[in-house]
Amino acid sequence: MTSALNPHLHAEGRPYTLADFDFHLPPELIAQHPAAERSASRLLDASAPQLVDRVFRELPMLLQPQDLLVFNDTQVIKARLFGEKASGGKLEMLVERVLPGHEVVAHIKVSKKPLPGATLHMAGGTRGGGFTATLLGRWPDEQGALFRFRFSDEPHALMQRHGHVPLPPYITHTDTAEDEQRYQTVFAKHPGAVAAPTAALHFDAALLAQIDALGTARASVTLHVGAGTFQPVKTDNLSEHTMHSEWYNVPPETVQAIADCRARGGRVVAVGTTTVRTLESWARSGQTTGDTQIFITPGFDFQVVDALITNFHLPKSTLMMLVSALAGYDHIRHVYAHAIDQKYRFFSYGDAMWLPRTPARLRR
Repeated sequence: MTSALNPHLHAEGRPYTLADFDFHLPPELIAQHPAAERSASRLLDASAPQLVDRVFRELPMLLQPQDLLVFNDTQVIKARLFGEKASGGKLEMLVERVLPGHEVVAHIKVSKKPLPGATLHMAGGTRGGGFTATLLGRWPDEQGALFRFRFSDEPHALMQRHGHVPLPPYITHTDTAEDEQRYQTVFAKHPGAVAAPTAALHFDAALLAQIDALGTARASVTLHVGAGTFQPVKTDNLSEHTMHSEWYNVPPETVQAIADCRARGGRVVAVGTTTVRTLESWARSGQTTGDTQIFITPGFDFQVVDALITNFHLPKSTLMMLVSALAGYDHIRHVYAHAIDQKYRFFSYGDAMWLPRTPARLRR
């Protein structure tokens, strides 16, 4: 488990606070549906102060043959489930993590929390074609905010049959067949995420073929994105914020691909902030697999990532802090002001930007 917080001083000589990462976002810029085609979304090239408006399928123009693109190959599970208590009270469950023995860790939304030992009837219960979930206790300990359940059958199979796509809270429609397809990358491989690695949603087969033809290498890591990615920062003092925990894995072939990229003088390009968090967690801990709570804020010393492809993030979010750490606080303010002025689409189904890492001495 890794945690990193190196508060850099603001230009005025004070530490950054939560208010520094706030901005006004017109609600109409929050994308409710994906672009008609994955690679037809917009791409803001922020590699220089003179910003360039592009289309995402132009990404190969920004890459070099010696570069390495690293993707998060996690697969979004249909983690949102509906059911009721024995009393008939309605509830909603969001599975955060699948454990051995048909057990899961989940959030529950219900008027009154059930007691350990209670049996919940999910999707109509066993008599209605659904299943049951027995509450075992809180997780990871008695004070934990999450709950541990034992399902009556294999969790992944039950979620696939009865679950709903766990769309983010700012998407207002219920999930549809379009969401089941488009809130998933074309290369999703390892089930376990309750939120998509959204920067990778812009890649389709044709674009990946163009990147391969260019000679740019590709590699993958896995980080199972948790619901905590939408958790707001509630303290103005950033050092008091506790990051949520997520499981990651960096396979041996990706470790080798990064070494090869360095040897040929290429750039390690992270596709999405989850890939950044995975690579930098590995760099600090030396562990290729495990849980991470890494918190990247201005002043962070990046060891792996040279450039980032990412969507536009929520005000006051930890992801705003991450991109400010990578590209510089002032530059990110400039980028976001341009994006709002030019009516870029924000958040999970929105547009993307290309952000090379700014040298540490220039990150203001």
